[in-house]
Amino acid sequence: MTLKPTEIATNWLDKAGLRPTRQRVALAELLVGDGQHRHVTAESLFDAAKSNGDSVSLATVYNTLRAFCDAGLLQEVTVDGSKSYFDTNTHDHPHFYWEDDSRLSDAPSEQLVITRLPEAPEGAEIASVEVVIRLRRKS
Repeated sequence: MTLKPTEIATNWLDKAGLRPTRQRVALAELLVGDGQHRHVTAESLFDAAKSNGDSVSLATVYNTLRAFCDAGLLQEVTVDGSKSYFDTNTHDHPHFYWEDDSRLSDAPSEQLVITRLPEAPEGAEIASVEVVIRLRRKS
């Protein structure tokens, strides 16, 4: 039995214990309704929602993305300390950041080798390691 995009989105919210409001379901459907992983910005998700005919404000998109991150449904990847991308693949993996078109994509994690990390300062522990490899097209 193949699930419809709305059912996939609702199940995704349910697994995190989030109430499936109309706006959450609409945004979740855009994020995971086709079963594919994606990287979005709040602005690109807002534009997709508008194009889809969903009535949602940019502030609601930001708040919903934050709720999805807090619930463990999305991973936030920050580039340049200011631009946030939201990834539906929450497993640890590296990213390529394409400078020419400000796009984020997955990098092959099986090719990344980190042999040693510095020790965390006393009283701290390493919570995660983010790897963003910046790319630009050759001239």
